[in-house]
Amino acid sequence: MKHGPVWCLASAWVLVCAFGARCAAAVGDAGSLADLSLEELSNVQITSVSKRAEALSDAAASVFVITADDIRRSGARRLPEALRLAPNLQVAQISTTGYAISARGFNGAGSGSNKLLVLIDGRSVYTPLFAGVFWDAQDVMLEDVERIEVISGPGGTLWGTNAVNGVINVITRSAADTQGGLLPAGIGNRDADAALRYGGAFGSDAHYRVYGMYLEQDHTTTQSGAAKDDASHKSQGGFRIDWSRAGDSLTVSGNGYSGAEGQPLPGAISLNGLTLPLGNVSISGANLTGHWDRALEAGSNLSLQGYYDRTDRDAPPSFSESLDIFDLQLQHSLRPIGIHAVVWGGEFRYAMDRVTNATFPFPVPPPRPFFGFLPATVNQRWPSLFGQDEMMLRQDLRLTVGARLERNDYTGTEILPNIRLAWKLAPDHLLWTAASRAVRAPSRFDRDTYVPAAPPFLLAGGSDVRSEVANVYEIGYRGQPASRLSYSVTLYHADYDHLRTQELAPSRTSAFFSNRMQGNTTGIESWGTFQAAETWRLSAGLSALRERLTLKPGSTDTADLNAQQGRDPTHTWMLRSSFDFPYRTEFDAIARRVSALSFPVVPGYMAVDLRAGWRARRDLELSVTGENLFSGGHAEFTDPRTRTQFGQVVFFKVACRV
Repeated sequence: MKHGPVWCLASAWVLVCAFGARCAAAVGDAGSLADLSLEELSNVQITSVSKRAEALSDAAASVFVITADDIRRSGARRLPEALRLAPNLQVAQISTTGYAISARGFNGAGSGSNKLLVLIDGRSVYTPLFAGVFWDAQDVMLEDVERIEVISGPGGTLWGTNAVNGVINVITRSAADTQGGLLPAGIGNRDADAALRYGGAFGSDAHYRVYGMYLEQDHTTTQSGAAKDDASHKSQGGFRIDWSRAGDSLTVSGNGYSGAEGQPLPGAISLNGLTLPLGNVSISGANLTGHWDRALEAGSNLSLQGYYDRTDRDAPPSFSESLDIFDLQLQHSLRPIGIHAVVWGGEFRYAMDRVTNATFPFPVPPPRPFFGFLPATVNQRWPSLFGQDEMMLRQDLRLTVGARLERNDYTGTEILPNIRLAWKLAPDHLLWTAASRAVRAPSRFDRDTYVPAAPPFLLAGGSDVRSEVANVYEIGYRGQPASRLSYSVTLYHADYDHLRTQELAPSRTSAFFSNRMQGNTTGIESWGTFQAAETWRLSAGLSALRERLTLKPGSTDTADLNAQQGRDPTHTWMLRSSFDFPYRTEFDAIARRVSALSFPVVPGYMAVDLRAGWRARRDLELSVTGENLFSGGHAEFTDPRTRTQFGQVVFFKVACRV
């Protein structure tokens, strides 16, 4: 007799509870929800809003923090899955490894999601190829994540171009906090993974950790039941060393990865009766990051960070790419002078991008590659300077003014200013407002894309494409009106200009990229947490978006207009419940609702995930997670004929510490 994932999950939960009750008397406490109160959560130290440590309750921005315990109790196994916990993000899965992730609209596959800056321990992972993120190449060992700071809204003054609609900063634990061994492993009906981490010390001042992990994912299926060619596997390893002594601290970390994945339907490219079968995508890369901090006299601070990032991607028959990025950042926080606290710094980023264009001949004589980036090899530079002054106008009133000058090789120097005002109404209540200018600079996709890769062209790049500009206005409130209740609400309005379009040439025989779209977005983001009991915590989040885009006179690009406005849900909401049972067992439930998309049409859906966990000993944790329960599955993005139908999943996991 066959049983579905819901039955399997319920059975596993009964076994976990029964075994836990039998063995609990011999084991000490392992912690509970009450270990970190709502007040302590509000005072979690974050760094992404002002590039200095500050309490979450004092941050004048729409920022949501995903804690390590949030990740563990959600059952998330990949970084994009953990990002679903942030109510101020839109996360849509496309295939096994493909995701479209954005904040405040402008979501899209491939080159569509290009207004969100993502950092891992301060290392930017956006690619200058299309100003977005290849999510299949970005992963961390989630057990090593300390927190994920998710800022919705512009962050250009401190983080530069492309931080238009938000910043995601993934921050991993210090090596001193990951001593000893950890072996997490799991298997489910769709995937399996395993990892190994070990941490030790060099004397009393330095600590280290090394890790390795492996992931195997099965293919997904369409609504009709057809298999998609998107199965994948990936291996990754790395290290981190932390050293500190007498006001100095140094961190050195490195990672390397290699993997392969199928290219899912719509599959083969067909041109005039000729078909290009798609092979597997192979990805690999390595990175090395160093960060040094020194505490100076009278409260000043100096920090220096540098990193090297190498990525290789082969996506036959479209292109293959080798990208080397070097980045150096300096930041100086001056000692407070009167009411002023000034921070300034600079950054120099250099990229060497080498693309091998498609070799399949375009079916119009003479034979030519059907797609290409021209020129194939490009070296780019992004020098920048920034400064920000935080002024304490009164004990309860803080004004922050800052600006960044950043130069790129396509449009020259961009100015990214912002002004923020924070009013502490009471110790547990903050009212803030902000006005900012943000820029999405052109990428290689905007400027260098040609179809075919030799004249005469059907698509002739975008030699005149300029930066997309957003002027953003925000007002927000964050407070804790009672010891058991905290919440945050943000209203925003953004005016966009010079959005990218694809226009017909006067001859009507070819097209080119331009900037003939404008528009605005208005929305609300809110979330809160209620401690219903010592062992029961409830959380909720809601976001709503109104997006209005229009073409400028003379534009011929109705396709991009319809597609862009149709890729974003008008509203999403999420409810989370975390309950601690006796005998160190825990039960978590997440329900999320995403409204329908209109282009292409994707029905709205509701998904329910459940997790049951048992800490058998201080060094052993067992859990079972069920995803997309109580439904027949749902789609989240892309073409209805070929998109994935995400069904029920059960995943069993064991984590052993030594």
